[in-house]
Amino acid sequence: MITGELKSQVDKIWESFWTGGISNPLTVIEQFTFLLFLRRIDENQLLAEKKANMIGVPMASPLYQEAHKKFRWHNFKDKDPEVIYNLFTMPQVDSDNLTVFEHMKQLGDAAGVFAQYMKGATFMIQTPKLLDQVIQMIDKIKMDDRDTKGDLYEYLLSKIATAGTNGQFRTPRHIIKMMVEMMQPKKVDTICDPSCGSAGFLVAAGEYVHENHEDWFHESAFRDHYNSAMFTGIEFDSTMLRIGAMNLQLHGIESPQLIGRDALSEENKEMRDQFDLILANPPFKGSLDYDGVESSLLKTVKTKKTELLFLSLMLRIMKIGGRCAVIIPDGVLFGSSKAHKQLRETIVECHKLDAVISMPSGVFKPYAGVSTAILIFTKTNSGGTDAPNSKGVWFYDMQADGYSLDDKRSEIKDNDIPDIIARYNTLSTDASIETKRARTDQSFLVPFDEIKNNDWDLSINRYKEIVYEEVEYDAPSKIIADIELLDGERKQAMLLLSELLTK
Repeated sequence: MITGELKSQVDKIWESFWTGGISNPLTVIEQFTFLLFLRRIDENQLLAEKKANMIGVPMASPLYQEAHKKFRWHNFKDKDPEVIYNLFTMPQVDSDNLTVFEHMKQLGDAAGVFAQYMKGATFMIQTPKLLDQVIQMIDKIKMDDRDTKGDLYEYLLSKIATAGTNGQFRTPRHIIKMMVEMMQPKKVDTICDPSCGSAGFLVAAGEYVHENHEDWFHESAFRDHYNSAMFTGIEFDSTMLRIGAMNLQLHGIESPQLIGRDALSEENKEMRDQFDLILANPPFKGSLDYDGVESSLLKTVKTKKTELLFLSLMLRIMKIGGRCAVIIPDGVLFGSSKAHKQLRETIVECHKLDAVISMPSGVFKPYAGVSTAILIFTKTNSGGTDAPNSKGVWFYDMQADGYSLDDKRSEIKDNDIPDIIARYNTLSTDASIETKRARTDQSFLVPFDEIKNNDWDLSINRYKEIVYEEVEYDAPSKIIADIELLDGERKQAMLLLSELLTK
């Protein structure tokens, strides 16, 4: 849990950037991240040096050689602002003609996944004063454990208050957590987000494992799997890739598989049948040319719409038996185009559609007011929605997520999320509880045949029954009499007021 002190420290750093002329939220976060990284790698090397000294052996593969010792955080942080700024902006003759920033970009794999994506990164702090202010404030932040470092970065990311392009925007963390708790990542799972952004889904999956299965970390095989193979993110935006890399590392996931490419393009065609679990909120808006889309995706659904193409991609890259929880715009549920129907039919008939959770339109405010839903399905290639033991597709009508549905998104008491998690996780152990629910309830099951007969429509309004409450009104004659009575009382009051004023 982030403390008030930590929030205050981050707020002050954020304010310093803004008053110093850097107002783009993503730029602030990226520059902040560069400095956090410099502090982190120096602290890691100090710890490694201490261990090496204790056992009396040279340290293996130090990130900072003797020629670059002036670039280390603890060596430059207390220098004069002009001296620090020159280290960042002017090549140092006695340090291979590098700057602190250029040296950081050359560290590569040895410094972890973040450093691998430093190509194209730009140092944008324009004044010695601002650089010094931020360095001094970052240096005062206590980052002694994984939770504190992770909370710091999550709070930093929460300050993104503007939507990105192509329908990209920050997914609310409580919605991400809900989806992860419904999917319950397993010990051997490989987890992928094909449009990972700041890696919120991957981080939440990692936190779920820590909170629920800390004993798994006692096994070296699992620790290796967790740190290097369990998490994969794909992202074409290099800035978001760096931010996602730092988010994962500060949450204790040291070497995730992060892939810098367009997940829908030809260069990603080799990725297939690879993942046990997909968690994602792909771009809603956007239309691609057929020439720019990997051909196998178009065989599943011929469309230019990114939300449909991403669903096709997920089916391709999941293993048989793989599970997927994905946020989609409502239009995917009922769109009448051939591509929309084709994709819904494929998921329902050729695989196993487990659940459709309808969310209120305010969930993504202030970024967007679009109505969305969560689809949960399992890849089978042999059906399953219509299996003899299947009770059908589970629908839930979420009406409250614990926050007001206006732009302020203030915390409120009404919250369906605990009920959603509990009911969904009960389906696999005792589906009879949900089979007894009426179509007027918030959740209910719909059989395969009914969905098929409705042209594969998955909108909850197609199946939910609404009970209209009968309202009785007074007879018109009584209403008129009441109006006349009120009018008479009004006239009497006016007369009395007039008399008082004339006395």
